[in-house]
Amino acid sequence: MNELSQKLTERAHPLRIHLIGVAGSGMSGLALLLMGMGHRVSGSDRVTSGETERMQKLGLEFSSPHTAEAVQGADVVVYSSAIRPDNPAYAAAKAAGIKLIRRAECLAAILHTRQGIVVSGTHGKTTTSSMIAHALREAHLHPSHYVGAEIPVLGANARWSEEGPWMVAEGDESDGTLALYRPACSIILNIEAEHLDHYKDLGEIKEVFSTLVAQTSGPVVYCKECPVASEVAGKSLQPVSYGWSGADYTAAEIRELRGATAFTVVRNGQILGDVELGIPGRHNVLNALAAIATADRLGADFTLVSRALNTFAGAKRRFETKYLSPRVRIVDDYGHHPTEVAATLQTARSLKPGRVVVLFQPHRFTRTQALADDFGQVLQAADKVFVTDVYPASELPIPGVSGATIVDAAKRLDADHVISLPDLATAHHTVGNSLEPGDLLITLGAGNVHEAGTRIARDLKILEEMLQLVPRGDMDARLYEPMRRHTTMLVGGPAQFWIEPHTFEAFAEVVNYCRERGVALRVVGRGSNLLVRDGGIRGAVVHPSGGVFSECHAENGRIIAGAGVRLKKLASVAQAAGIGGFEWMEGIPGNVGGALRMNAGAMGVETFDQVVSVTFLDEDGEIRERSREEIVANYRDVPELRRNFALQAVFEGTPDDKEAIQARWDASRAKRRSSQPVAASAGCIFKNPGETPAGKLVDELGLKGCNEGKARVSEVHGNFIVNGGGATASEVLAMINRIKAVARDTRGIELETEVKVLGEDEFTF
Repeated sequence: MNELSQKLTERAHPLRIHLIGVAGSGMSGLALLLMGMGHRVSGSDRVTSGETERMQKLGLEFSSPHTAEAVQGADVVVYSSAIRPDNPAYAAAKAAGIKLIRRAECLAAILHTRQGIVVSGTHGKTTTSSMIAHALREAHLHPSHYVGAEIPVLGANARWSEEGPWMVAEGDESDGTLALYRPACSIILNIEAEHLDHYKDLGEIKEVFSTLVAQTSGPVVYCKECPVASEVAGKSLQPVSYGWSGADYTAAEIRELRGATAFTVVRNGQILGDVELGIPGRHNVLNALAAIATADRLGADFTLVSRALNTFAGAKRRFETKYLSPRVRIVDDYGHHPTEVAATLQTARSLKPGRVVVLFQPHRFTRTQALADDFGQVLQAADKVFVTDVYPASELPIPGVSGATIVDAAKRLDADHVISLPDLATAHHTVGNSLEPGDLLITLGAGNVHEAGTRIARDLKILEEMLQLVPRGDMDARLYEPMRRHTTMLVGGPAQFWIEPHTFEAFAEVVNYCRERGVALRVVGRGSNLLVRDGGIRGAVVHPSGGVFSECHAENGRIIAGAGVRLKKLASVAQAAGIGGFEWMEGIPGNVGGALRMNAGAMGVETFDQVVSVTFLDEDGEIRERSREEIVANYRDVPELRRNFALQAVFEGTPDDKEAIQARWDASRAKRRSSQPVAASAGCIFKNPGETPAGKLVDELGLKGCNEGKARVSEVHGNFIVNGGGATASEVLAMINRIKAVARDTRGIELETEVKVLGEDEFTF
């Protein structure tokens, strides 16, 4: 290692160094350091990323995918822990006798060329090493740095400085390589039983940290709140402690602010000064004390250190705010150990949200198996928790171990708020739909769980822009509303944006917003003639309800009804006013808007037989009224309302006494009950072909009672497909296609669906 360190410092003879897996955060940091030192650096990876493109502009020779040719002429080849022996570049380097070293060995060699500051511990390394690097830089000590994540305030995860002697590095204890370092200063944040896939027990972990302490030439800064860290660091010749009390450096008068934390630093009983830390959380106060103690021992001016911590905005994925509005905050955090999860939830509580909602992705099967009970315990601190399946990293599955293992552990503590949500690809639908005003959502874990929060934040921004268009209370809206809640067939995936306007003006604002921005738009009523595919509906689904849309009254012998009024309610209002002719509406589960759009009908009557006028929103975003004579209404189709949206209609019936109306009502109800199924359905599936009624045709084809999964042709009426309980839209569509095929092949009849089919076959948002 000393030989490599010496070669790295010989600027007159730069090395040709190749990094396998250079797109990873750890390896990209090495590339930046080595290029900064003046060496010729190449790298390969499976994919190209924004980071590799950025490094190419700085001089990296990048190639993808991995090839044997990439290592030709290299003096040293560095590989990450994820690289297998059969990797083409690795295998070629080994065959050619090129020096192969691990990432940590390369970092150690670089660190030995400077006065190294190694930050170690089970939790908090990235945040603390970033704080130290930022504090030393602001104190004009010009440090080099290498940390485990993107740090906005530092500009990059690694930087080589020719000016200063110090180099801050995050030391990884997960595989024992911490023992490679011989720093001038060490920081030990905490030591816990972790990474038990590599270590036998806590005793082995302590040995690695003890080696680091023994090889540190200067101060060892440690957290006195951790008894194991205190035990190990106590063997140092220059121990420096920090903690809540009884330590060399302590914090007094801690004040939790919204998104920040203020405290007074006390050094050996004497007040050093005040700090307002730019990130929240008591655990970050301890991390800041570690940075302060380190910087102070290295001679940094406390005023400059305090100023640096005030501007410290945290690291990527360390309680990182991804979205913030008056309604909802979305935070992403890397925490994947019970101690880290507990600290994150404590920080979340300090912000005083209405609820803390967590989407947690367990990291590694071994950790999940070993610490399931601990996870179940710490997750009690959240109000609602969704647990995905395990992010395996490089591990193979362990039979019987999954995200549900943690859910089961939580339920043993009577925690009904912890729910299994295995599929991360669609988890954002359930989580986003559950959010309420005042919530703080945390995506938590070391895998790719942050992707779910990014999707929710993207769509929530659009949803809240829509809400801001109208006065408070004029509209309700939700993300990812399951359409099975809004269709009489009880199937269908989510609507990306579910909008419920309560005024004509709110309706117009949403429609205009969507048209101007190219957001797909659908207007639905009660979903009685609707089949939504399992992939849901991309864009906005507008459901006029409440307010003016639910108003229905009789006036001068006519009925005025909003688009959201149920047909059954319209018929009841007409009966109460002594107006007959609406009895056919009694058993139709739809509403006025849908009936107008489809020219719905039954018992020989159609909607537009009774329409006097329609108020609608036209394509120009204007609210207009048009008489029946100006509207073309066909069988189950009204062209006028394909792009124009019905808001309200005036209907006309025939004066009659209530008893006669009731008699026809009862007759209609009796006929419907005897001829139509009571199970969940979308009404008549097919339009009647000219040759014969669709229901009679299906009966003649012998398809009554046939099924595809839980979707079944009704035994009562052949033109109805019913949901036998838990059916999917795919099963309903399969049954529809089967009926069509049989009708075509045996009778030469092309059946046309009356039910409207919307949405995607697969999730696209």
